[in-house]
Amino acid sequence: MCAETLNIFPSQPMHVEPPSNYKGGGGGISLASPSSSGSKKSNSEQAMELASSKKDPPTAIKKEGINRRGTTGADHQEVGPKTPDPKILRRLAQNREAARKSRLRKKAYIQQLETSRIKLTQLEQELQRARSQGLVYGGGALLGDQGFPAGAGGISSDAASIFDVEYGRWVEEHHRLMMELRAAVQEHPPENRLRMFVDSCVAHYDQMMSLKHMVIKTDVFHLLSGTWLTPAERCFMWMGGFRPSDLLKMPLSHIEPLTEQQLLAVCGLQQSTQEAEEALSQGHDALNQSLLDAITADALNCTSDVANYFGQMAVAMNKLTALEGFIRQADNLRQQTLHRLYQILTTRQMARCLLAIAEYFHRLRALSSLWVARPRQE
Repeated sequence: MCAETLNIFPSQPMHVEPPSNYKGGGGGISLASPSSSGSKKSNSEQAMELASSKKDPPTAIKKEGINRRGTTGADHQEVGPKTPDPKILRRLAQNREAARKSRLRKKAYIQQLETSRIKLTQLEQELQRARSQGLVYGGGALLGDQGFPAGAGGISSDAASIFDVEYGRWVEEHHRLMMELRAAVQEHPPENRLRMFVDSCVAHYDQMMSLKHMVIKTDVFHLLSGTWLTPAERCFMWMGGFRPSDLLKMPLSHIEPLTEQQLLAVCGLQQSTQEAEEALSQGHDALNQSLLDAITADALNCTSDVANYFGQMAVAMNKLTALEGFIRQADNLRQQTLHRLYQILTTRQMARCLLAIAEYFHRLRALSSLWVARPRQE
C-alpha cells in the first residue's frame, strides 16, 4: 500500500473528546474518554455523588457554627453547676415536711368538724323532740329521763376534744419553731434573716389566738377551766390564758441591756397592761355575781312555773354571752401586748425574749410532769 493509504489507518487509536455540553440525538453515539470509561460508574451513581457534594458544604458550615458557639478550647472551659447550700436544702426539706403535716392536720380537722356537726344536728333534733313532748321541772332533772347536763356535756366534750388535739399540735410546732430560732440566734445571721424567724414565732402565737376564738363560741367553760393546760400552768392562768403583764417582766432580766427609751416604753406598756387586766378582772367578778343573782332568784320557790324558770335561764344565758366577750378581750390583750413589745425591742432582743417565754412555759410543763411522777406515800 502507499503511504497515503496507510495514514487512513493509524497505528494508535484516535482520541475524540466530545464537548461537555454535547448531547447526542436520538440513536446518536456518545464518545467517552478512556478515563471515564475505565471508572465504569453509571449515571445514577454520578448523580448521587453530585447531590452529596452539594449537601456537604451546609453541613460543614453548621458544624463550624456549632464549634464557634460551643468552644472546647482550654481558654473556654465550661463551668459545672454549683453545689446547693446544705442549709438551703435542709430548710426546703423542712418546709416540705411542714406542708405535708399541715395538709394532714387540715384533713383530720375537717373530718372532726364534720363528725361534730353530725352529732350537733342529732342533739338539736333530740332537744327539739323533747321540747315538743314537754319539759319536766324539778328535782334538778330536765328534758325527761336523759337530763339536760348530759346533752350539754356531749356538745362540750366534742368541742373540747377538738381543741385539745389542735393545741397539742400547736405545742409541737411551737417547740420546732423555738429550736430553729435558738439555732439562728447562736449563728448570728443578718437581721433580715433573723426577722423571718421572729415573725414566724409571733404569727404562731396569733394562730393560737385564732384557735381559741373558734372554740369560745362553742365551749367557753373549757377555756376557763384550763383542763387543756398542765397543772402547773393552771396555777398561773388568768381568764383562759397567761397574764400579759408576766411577759413584760422577762425583757428586763433575760435580754441584753435596754436603752433608756426602751426601758421607759416597756414600763409604760406594763402599767397600761396591768390596768387593763384589773379592769377585765373587776368586770369578770361583777359578771359572776350578776350570774349568781340571776340563777338563785326564786330558787326555793316551788310554785314557780315553767315560763318564769325559762325567763330566768334566758337572763343567765345572756350573761354567759357577756362572759365570752371577756375571754375575747383577754386574748386580744395578750396578742396586742406581744405585738407592742415587738415594736419596742430590736429583732435580736425580741428573739431572746421569745426564747425566754418559751423556756418559762417549758419549765412549767416539766414541773407538772415531775409532780405527777412523784413518789406517793399511802
